[in-house]
Amino acid sequence: MAIDIKVKRGLKLRLKGEAEKIKSPALKSKTYALIPDNFHGLVPKMLIKKEGTPIKAGEALFYSKYNEKTKVVSPVSGKLKTIERGARRRILRVIIEADDEFEYVSHDKLDPLKTDADKLKNHIFEAGCGAFFKQRLYDIPANADDTPKAIYISAFNTTPLGADFEFILKDKKEHFQNGINALTKLTDGKVYLGVDRNAKSFLHDTENVELIRVSGPHPAGNVGVQIQKTNPINKGEKVWTIRPEDVAIIGELLSTGKFNAERTIAVCGSDAVDRQYFTTLIGAEINSIIEEVDTNKTRIISGDVFTGDKAENGDHINFFANEITLIPEGNHYRMFGWLPFKDNYIPSMSNTSLSRLSGHKEYVVDTNLNGEERALVVTSEMEKVMPMDIMPMQLLKACMTGDIDKMENLGIYEVVPEDFALVDYVNTSKVEAQEVIRQGLDLMLTEVG
Repeated sequence: MAIDIKVKRGLKLRLKGEAEKIKSPALKSKTYALIPDNFHGLVPKMLIKKEGTPIKAGEALFYSKYNEKTKVVSPVSGKLKTIERGARRRILRVIIEADDEFEYVSHDKLDPLKTDADKLKNHIFEAGCGAFFKQRLYDIPANADDTPKAIYISAFNTTPLGADFEFILKDKKEHFQNGINALTKLTDGKVYLGVDRNAKSFLHDTENVELIRVSGPHPAGNVGVQIQKTNPINKGEKVWTIRPEDVAIIGELLSTGKFNAERTIAVCGSDAVDRQYFTTLIGAEINSIIEEVDTNKTRIISGDVFTGDKAENGDHINFFANEITLIPEGNHYRMFGWLPFKDNYIPSMSNTSLSRLSGHKEYVVDTNLNGEERALVVTSEMEKVMPMDIMPMQLLKACMTGDIDKMENLGIYEVVPEDFALVDYVNTSKVEAQEVIRQGLDLMLTEVG
């Protein structure tokens, strides 16, 4: 029996530039990169250290210093081109030069419903798919030695211009179901799948899951919202989360014995020329998907507009990203921008723009913050977009002051930075809420563990 969740507090931000439901292969990338910073909390230890070493697709490149079973594997075969390092020799990027034809590491084929749970978990982590799981508390890579109380997948994307998971997975239904079957062996509890309540999709027919039918504005699609409303996390408990396309990769691994690092990337945003979906591989060059752009005028975002990272033309796509978003840079000053009803072409949540009367019109927004950081004052803006049962401003203040007792009492265990993305957008104080929450989670991980 499905669970229905109706989210009322939030914001549906309509932006111009949604990707069309067309899928094409991207140009073949010459190099692929794995970025350790994409796995927050993972300190990489290189398994292959010598540049020029031949590598097979699916071969482990590095693992977590604190959890050797969490390995990150190469998406392609080729040779290790370079290991880019920063201050104190911190590894920034591991770059692989790809072969013309890929040679894969061969794994055993397994039927997840007939395989012992421990054997299945070891198989998934040994093949490099353990890197797809994130643990809550703290939003860090999952530990293979843990057994989570539940696993959550959200296939309902409510971010502006967000990629459509149903479209991405429509050719991988069997692999997705096979991956779901495998996840049921990794937890003592249930596997929860969040779907769009108002959409007709094959995802509603997924077996061996507790279906959560969600409706409402962003952040209704965040797993954090779905977790709190169905099976809240208490201190000492652990929940794993994973993205739907990564579930399909696990299913394909078990069916074929091959780690297929395929990613479907939605190119979107008002400045994007060819707005559609492209198939490529994890860590491909951004310029294999979009043409070079003038970054003085256009911002390239590897990810969505709320949580993605700023990128340059020569960069590679983030490990977890399924979007490349292009929006205008806000290199301008809005004269008297604080006056209400002056700039009626921009979206406004506070009814200070006549755009509120435009209904379903789509807007072009840029990166302009329209002001600098200022005092954090009570405005109730945050509460209007926070559907979770927490007090966002008080939690932010507790994180800023490092008050661990207050952070625990105010629900730090239930949130991750993405849950505060809308707070970043609507908050007139310009405080970087996601960054503050990340610092709070890191403090809890260090002090409480």
